[in-house]
Amino acid sequence: MTQLEPSSPLTADDRARAYWVATRTEIAGADAATRDEILHAWSNGIRRSVVNMIDRAQLGHIGGDFSVADILTVAYLAVLDVDPANPTASGRDRFILSKGHCSAAFYSTLASCGFFAPERLSSFMEPLSPLNGHPNRNKVPGVETNTGPLGHGLPVGVGAAIGAKLNGDGSRVIVVTGDGELQEGSNWEAFMSAAQFRLDNLTVVVDRNRLQQGARTEDTNALDPLDEKLESFGWEVREIDGHDYGQLLAAFGPSSSGRPVAVIANTTKGKGVSFIEDRVEWHHKVPSAEQVEQALKELA
Repeated sequence: MTQLEPSSPLTADDRARAYWVATRTEIAGADAATRDEILHAWSNGIRRSVVNMIDRAQLGHIGGDFSVADILTVAYLAVLDVDPANPTASGRDRFILSKGHCSAAFYSTLASCGFFAPERLSSFMEPLSPLNGHPNRNKVPGVETNTGPLGHGLPVGVGAAIGAKLNGDGSRVIVVTGDGELQEGSNWEAFMSAAQFRLDNLTVVVDRNRLQQGARTEDTNALDPLDEKLESFGWEVREIDGHDYGQLLAAFGPSSSGRPVAVIANTTKGKGVSFIEDRVEWHHKVPSAEQVEQALKELA
């Protein structure tokens, strides 16, 4: 009888991928209440990770990280067709975080799914770390394009959606933008192009937390009525509560009109921590040791 060799231990990213697969399966078969409980726990796990990363690095954008966490959670746990073990697989869905300054939440999500080992998050913002302040596609698995300069992600997403149409592979492109970012003219050129080419495989989610660096969006360069503007540019518009998991899941559904889909996700900057919520100074502020302790308690 041949003795079996001991199997090699699973790596940290293997374990994360296995947990991600199991969680996606559980969500797919769960009732709404159980689904929301699982998604909420995952989102707050991302937020706790962000607190620890920013505390360690003494740098980051905690307010925007928190407002986008639920959007990222639903996208990666219930919507995107991606394979963390093969992040460049042909025919995959593409996700682009155009508001690339909120990289801590993005990295935490990718690590939680097993694109790379979660232990790597401790190197956030360290010199020569691949996990720098803005996502880099050449350094981090799962990052489709470099972002950070505002107004770049959506134009790239339009190109990716055109490419998917030409390839005929049925893949989707999802882009998340900030709302202050929509003050960049390049986004409106992209909105026009997407409508012109009827890119019904493209979904843009606007993280509408109404705060940008230093002020409220409407005091800086008003966007409202944003829904009417997007509709006039030829988009199918869905306005939702960006922290409601059921609404997010419905909003990520396919286009019903043959047009690209714009989701206005009304969110709260700093969502989840009382002293950060809807406070403009937390766009780019680092919590003190006492605030870190309080934040982690609130997110427990």
